[in-house]
Order: sequence, then C-alpha cells, then structure tokens
Amino acid sequence: MTGKVTIGLIKASLPSYFPDRHGVWTAAETALSSLCASESIELFVAPTIPMDARETTAALQACESAGADFILVLHGGFTMGDVARTVAAAPVRAGFWSVPEPIRTGDIQLNNFVSLNMSMSIARQVRDLARNPVQWYHGAPDSPALVKRLTTTFRALKAVRALDGARIGVIGGLAMTFYNMEVSTNALRQRLGVEVSHHDIHELTNRMDAMDAEAVEAEVTAISAAAAVDGVSEAQMLLTARASLALRAIAHECGYAALAVSDWPALQNYPGMHPGAAFTWLEENDGIPVASEGDILGAVTQLVAKSVYGKVGYLLDMTEPDLDAGQLLMWHGGGGPLYLADAGGARWINHPMIGRGTEAGPIYGAISDLVFKDGPVSVFRVARDGTALFQMNSVVSGRDPSGFTGCRGWLEQFSMEGRTLSLEDIVSTVMAHGLEHHFILVPGDVSAVLAEFAAWTAMQTLECRPMKAHLDCRDFT
Repeated sequence: MTGKVTIGLIKASLPSYFPDRHGVWTAAETALSSLCASESIELFVAPTIPMDARETTAALQACESAGADFILVLHGGFTMGDVARTVAAAPVRAGFWSVPEPIRTGDIQLNNFVSLNMSMSIARQVRDLARNPVQWYHGAPDSPALVKRLTTTFRALKAVRALDGARIGVIGGLAMTFYNMEVSTNALRQRLGVEVSHHDIHELTNRMDAMDAEAVEAEVTAISAAAAVDGVSEAQMLLTARASLALRAIAHECGYAALAVSDWPALQNYPGMHPGAAFTWLEENDGIPVASEGDILGAVTQLVAKSVYGKVGYLLDMTEPDLDAGQLLMWHGGGGPLYLADAGGARWINHPMIGRGTEAGPIYGAISDLVFKDGPVSVFRVARDGTALFQMNSVVSGRDPSGFTGCRGWLEQFSMEGRTLSLEDIVSTVMAHGLEHHFILVPGDVSAVLAEFAAWTAMQTLECRPMKAHLDCRDFT
C-alpha cells in the first residue's frame, strides 16, 4: 500500500447523554486533527452517530471507502453494545476511546467510561484479541497522557503501513553459509504484505560497468565531501561510486523500499571491491536501507526503523561482549549511515578484513569508519519469518579504545520492557531465542512504538531469558 495512514473516527452515543452540550465532539475532532497533521496522518470522520448494528455497519463502510487503516470509536456518551460488537467483529484494526465526565457530582452526564469498559469486554467475546487486538484510550482530548498514547498507536500503524506493499530487492541472494538468515518470502507476503524480488549479482556488476564516466566522477565528489577519504585508492572510490549508482538505479526502477545485497564473495572476485561504502552512501544520502549479506529480515527491520525513527538505522552484529565490564560492542564492517558519528567524525577506509593476510593486503575498499556518539539507543530485529520481534534498550557509552575498525559503539545499561538486565541476561536471551546476528540500532527509546507495532502485526514478543549457571530446556520454548 502507498500513501498516508488514515484514521477513521466514529462518534458514538445515545441521544439521552450530552456530548454535544459539553463540547466533546468538537474538542475531540480538533485535537485529533492537530495530532494527525503533526504525524502526517489523514483523519476521516464518519458522517453519522450510530446506535445499532446497522448504523455501525454503515459508518464502517464509510470509513472503508475513505481508506481507513484504523477505526477509533469515541464514546462521547453511553454507547450501545451493538456498536462495540459490530466494530470488534469487523476485520479492522480498532480502538475505543472515552473522555472524563465534565462534572463529578449530581446527574451523570456522559457515563462513557462504563461504556468503554463494556465495549472492551464485548470485544474479548467476539474477537481473538491476542491476534487482533483492540486498543483502549481514556482521557480528555488535550490530555498529554492521551496524546502520548494515541501518538504511539499512530506511529505503530505507520510502521505497519510501511511494510504493507513494500518491495525489497535481493541482489546476489543470501551470502553463503548464513543459513540462519533464510526466510520464507511467501510467509512475509502473507503476514506483513512485504514483496521480495531477486536479481542476479551480474545485473549489478553489468550496470556498474555501463555507468557514465561523468556521473561516476560526480558521485565520487559527493561521497568524498561527506567524509574524509583515508587510504582508499582512486580506483576503489570509483568502484564505490559505480556500485552506489547501480544500486540506486535498481531501487528506483523497481520501486524497492530497501535492498538486501550479498556483498561477498562474488564482488571481490569481480570487479574486486567491497560495496560497504556504497551501502552507507545510499542509507545516508538517499534514505534507502541496504542490508548486508542478503539479509531480507534485516531489510524488513530497517523499514520499521526508518518508519519509527525517521532515518535508516544501523545494521550491526553483537560482536564482543565484555562480561567483566558489562559492556557490549555493536559493530559492522559493512555499511551504516554517517549521522550518528561522534565528534571524531567519519572517514572512508579500506575494508580491514577482506584481503587481510594476502600479499596484496586489505585493498578491497571501501567502508565507513565511525564511532557512535553517546546516548540512549534502541536495538531490535524482526525474526522468524516476520512472526516475532526482539527489542532492547541500552546506552552508548564512549570507551577507549573504541572497538574494531568499522561502524561501532560500546553499549551498557541494558533493559527489556522496562526491566533492568545484565549483559549476561542479554547474551543469554539472544542465544536462547537463536536470533540472527544482525540487529538494527537507532538513537533514542522507541520501545513503546515497537511493542505496539508487534501487537498490531500479531508478532510474538521475544522475552528475556535470564542467564543461568546450567542448561534449562525451558529457555528454548
């Protein structure tokens, strides 16, 4: 799917209660309009106030015609159970909202929290809420807590929409030996709406060979202006530019939202390069995620990251756990954008590993080399054919020495779902769940949005498996 997320608002109340008298409708529409505008979301308001199943069906049909991705039922006053049952039984993502009473003495004016309670109870009876949840909201339209809760929902829905109909181009297939990154593309299409298409690696190299020389020189100039070139030969920078131009062309011509590219070993055989710097440039300059080693779920996770954070995240390995210090080095020797570099900045360097130990040495450039700036981060991955989500929170903390050459940072202060964990607990969790070794890192705390994204897509939340001094088969269930 393309375009903005659309929220369908259905106002509901019996006429004997007083949402009009107390300005509930006007205040709610005004607040929702403002919030939707700030989140680049469309708002559609159903034209009627339903009181029974037939009227509710008509309101739902109006929302469907408007392309609504989410139905928000506002209990402006007491709402009949027929409304809740009809919405809950419909194949739509939905939420129920009530507002506080305008006065708290004398005759009850709205009685809509009781109605909210009833609606959620009815939803449980007619809907599998574990697989198709219904969110609830209670608060005045201008309540900061309500706005925060609605914002979380809207951003999670945007992440869902970012995957529905997204196309991922796989170039060169899965890098050899990485069996843990195998994925069912049919399952991805069915569950998340993600389309995957494959290209032979020779399409990339043929396009690289055919690139216009002036375009290549201009691309080298732009790449070199973004970070210092440190020891990378002119020939390798030209190959980097050719790779970025070719990858960009494939993405644009095929309408790909992300790429997953096998960056080794074929490209070292011909044309004799590593495309890590090209990956970085596409992510930094174009906002196109490029997952190394043909990692399709890495690309899927990058699309989620781009939606919830606004920029492409960092595809990294959990490379070196320092159990004594309680710090974890997250690193990758391939791509990764430049925006999170610390005050030392970023540079283009030769890939430090490919060619190492040979007579020629590590000449297969180029990659970005940078250290992350300090601050809170979120680390996560969509796993198991799109049926599960792992996420944790941490803090980048500068350390000297800063870690292996490449894109990196040392993490500490770990938590999952608000629970403080040791590094041992994190390592144990990753091993017990058999998680693939690419994780996506973005600055800040996006855990609430990710958790709600997982709920709307019926993903299993992979929980902590604390470190133990012995084998326990229960950890693997």
